[in-house]
Amino acid sequence: MTGRPASTYRVQLQPRFTFDDLAAVADYLAALGVGAVYASPMLEAAAGSTHGYDVVDPSRASGQLGGEPGRQRLARRLRDLGLGLVVDIVPNHVDVSDPAANRWWWDVLAHGRDSSFAHYFDIDWAAGPLLLPMLPDDGDPLAELKIDGDQLAWRELRFPIAAGTLDGGPQDVHDRQHYRLVSWRRAADSLTYRRFFDITNLAAVRVEDPEVFAAAHGEVLRWARAGDVNGLRVDHVDGLADPGGYLRRLRASLPGGWLVVEKILAVGEPLPVGWPVHGTTGYDALRDVGGVFVDQAGEPGLTALAARLCGEQDVVALEREGRRLVVTSSLRSEVNRIARLLPEVRADLAVAAVGELLASFPVYRSYLPAGRGHFDQALATARGARPELADALDVIAGIMAREPDGELATRVQQTSGMVMAKGVEDTVCYRYPRLVGLNEVGGDLRRFGVSVAEFHAAAQARESGWPATMTALSTHDTKRGEDVRARLAVLAELPDEFAELVRGLRNRHRLPEPTIELLGWQTLVGAWPIDAGRLTDYLLKAAREAKLRTTWTEPDAEFEDALRQWVADVLGDPDTAEPLAAFVARIKRAGWSNALGQKLAQLAGPGVPDVYQGSELWEDSLVDPDNRRPVDFAVRRALLDRVCGGWLPAVDETGAAKLLVVRRALRLRRERPELFHGYRPLSAEGPAAGHVLAFARDGLVAVATRLPIGLDRAGGWRDTVLPLPDGTQWTD
Repeated sequence: MTGRPASTYRVQLQPRFTFDDLAAVADYLAALGVGAVYASPMLEAAAGSTHGYDVVDPSRASGQLGGEPGRQRLARRLRDLGLGLVVDIVPNHVDVSDPAANRWWWDVLAHGRDSSFAHYFDIDWAAGPLLLPMLPDDGDPLAELKIDGDQLAWRELRFPIAAGTLDGGPQDVHDRQHYRLVSWRRAADSLTYRRFFDITNLAAVRVEDPEVFAAAHGEVLRWARAGDVNGLRVDHVDGLADPGGYLRRLRASLPGGWLVVEKILAVGEPLPVGWPVHGTTGYDALRDVGGVFVDQAGEPGLTALAARLCGEQDVVALEREGRRLVVTSSLRSEVNRIARLLPEVRADLAVAAVGELLASFPVYRSYLPAGRGHFDQALATARGARPELADALDVIAGIMAREPDGELATRVQQTSGMVMAKGVEDTVCYRYPRLVGLNEVGGDLRRFGVSVAEFHAAAQARESGWPATMTALSTHDTKRGEDVRARLAVLAELPDEFAELVRGLRNRHRLPEPTIELLGWQTLVGAWPIDAGRLTDYLLKAAREAKLRTTWTEPDAEFEDALRQWVADVLGDPDTAEPLAAFVARIKRAGWSNALGQKLAQLAGPGVPDVYQGSELWEDSLVDPDNRRPVDFAVRRALLDRVCGGWLPAVDETGAAKLLVVRRALRLRRERPELFHGYRPLSAEGPAAGHVLAFARDGLVAVATRLPIGLDRAGGWRDTVLPLPDGTQWTD
């Protein structure tokens, strides 16, 4: 199999689900109709990794997953079943949490800038010794340093000792090294190496260097040349120095292979011209497909509820505040490093100007010299917000115009995406609880749902411009699973009733932070029934990401205890649980209708649809790590056997109806690919025409119900009809 797969099925490999475990369910995936397995990273990762993005050795298959023998067994099994394999790769960074596990990093620590691997990493050697922010704050952590042979030992970690420096006590030896162990808090403002977002354990690598590219990709490309891998998904492409150049090099090394990039596009933003890829990983489609099942008429009621509880919220101001927050806190190191590239500007003004510019981008990043418009827009926004920084901003603009490939331009562009992700995705999405199902990666918090016309326009553009792009409804990075969002969409049809429910529930149980409380009530409705452990873990993460009353770096024990108690009280109080359960019982069928409709729209629409692991049944996961829970494939296999035998399941709690839809659509895509070309919107006629979402491909028509609560209120379909294209004998 080469080129575009018919569909993909995402699996999260981890020590509890290895290469052999995947091989054991591959026949189930083939029977489901999957075209290719889409696997999380398969290279050697940090010990115990449950996701694989913390690669420590890109030169070998993960030993924790079964090593090279296990990988080869998996490849043979997939090939025998006619399944392709798409692999997630991580070109931006490697894990350095345990230096002894990463031979590149170990060598750099041992030899400093003279290391053969020094140029593999983006290290600011001019700033002095390499800072390793790994120490706790309490006591004197360096007092625990010991000399263990030719290594320094701190707790369970080991660090190399440079030749000729093993003289004196542990502290003396430490102070002679090319590195310094320092408090974890130093990472915020004085880190000396680039990292993945604000995660100091993940050190960025310079894949723009051909030698580094070859070292980081050689093993995966060997798998591809052997026919074991048919496509690649590139993680965090915006973190690279030169995304376009990187992708051109990767394409030259992967002729004929399917290539998609994790690229978050703003609404209407195109992929950069010249990227030799098939498309993105599908967050743009996620917004369109999920949004069209949201009743846009519900916006005033839900906005009013959020305003009553949390105060008036200006989402534009919130986004700006979130971005400014991270440039002055968790990403201050990156801002400071960029500011040092402006020696002609007073240091404090340089830091302020860089921070304001980074907080002003309308998209994740610009791509100079092409795509100049987004940079100019950010510059104008920054000047308007901080006129006193105009001269410093002019200096930045001048340098970037003269040297669009220079270090300043590169670092500004690499960092702007980090600011957007941390400031909006991981802050504001948890601070803006109007309808949390819309607060998703790739979404637009300023918009409330998607009209039918907008949905069709986006689908037509996808078919004409990027017909082989991936589409998704759930991923390992989504804030909540697709069917949680589908149920939450029903709230837009019942804003007043949901507001009344919340008012009643708040009379019994309140959190000291109303923003997190409203998010909590919606989470309860969307994921009901849910146990206390899952809900507590989710809300603690949400509260820390929101950074309103507690954070990851400065946890507020009193507030977090109150949050834990709130969960226990809500779930343990029959007078609260019963109204919640009754409300969910009322809306769950509408939620199932939305879930089936959006799944069909994704699977039948343009692009290559991905099914996230387990989501062929109802997907009730919340944000990671909740969405990495083990999948019960035995249950799914048993239900699929019945469906394959002709069973037409009811729409009920089992989710078998969704399995039926997924199987029918995937098998058609694999066996009748000629049906999935072209795109033509179809319009219903009659009193309930607005509740129909329908489109035609070349010989296939997909029809889904929109806004099912409103449909029932209006009396059902009545005389509504859907004219079908002429000249075809249609089979249901």
